[in-house]
Amino acid sequence: MSTPRIVFVTGTDTGVGKTTAAAGLLRAATRLGRRVQAFKPVATGCSWQDGRLVSEDARLLKREAPLMRDDADVTAVAFEPAIAPHLAAAGAGIALSVAGLAQHCRSRIRAEADLVVVEGAGGWLVPLNRAETLADLCVALDAAVVLVVGMRLGCINHALLTAADVARRGLVLAGWIANVVDPGMAELAANRRSLAERLPAPCLGAIPFAPDDPVGTAARHLDLSPLFGAQHGRLVRGSEAGS
Repeated sequence: MSTPRIVFVTGTDTGVGKTTAAAGLLRAATRLGRRVQAFKPVATGCSWQDGRLVSEDARLLKREAPLMRDDADVTAVAFEPAIAPHLAAAGAGIALSVAGLAQHCRSRIRAEADLVVVEGAGGWLVPLNRAETLADLCVALDAAVVLVVGMRLGCINHALLTAADVARRGLVLAGWIANVVDPGMAELAANRRSLAERLPAPCLGAIPFAPDDPVGTAARHLDLSPLFGAQHGRLVRGSEAGS
């Protein structure tokens, strides 16, 4: 039985559509007959429901990942304030750690899964504590990175800075997704071309602005062929992509 492959979905900033893109990846992979799992290890901006904090983002991911048993499997730690995780943790008197979040995910990854999608919180270098960031969690999970670029003014700089740090850490940037968060963005097509020329990874798709059906739209506009090997239907990482 093959080892499940892990991709870490990060973004150029907060509010760029990471959850929509992650859910779209899950749905698109399911349509290809792949078995999927999803994690959002730490979530902020949660609400109290039936006596516990619930992340709507995590709930959305769970709906797209039938192998996940319940919301608590998707998310290790949930906070009510919609603030950075390290600040929410400090306010709640909780110590976040890469080791703890990574263990939560590893202990729940199932051998029959083909693809495991782990969604971060905010951008790439969001702190978890004084010394660790979500980028360190990606390293700990040995995950390939999928970068969601929120198409709005400033996104080229944010995308290239993120890609540079991904490379510095020795990680694989498996692909990037252009998600239109500002439908009025000037020179949208030209900005996408500039990103394609500069990012060292294939574009997995361009998601148009579609508030009425974001996940369905994302799934229809994503191409997973750069991620899955055509011959064996497995996720390609590193030098395998060119073999």
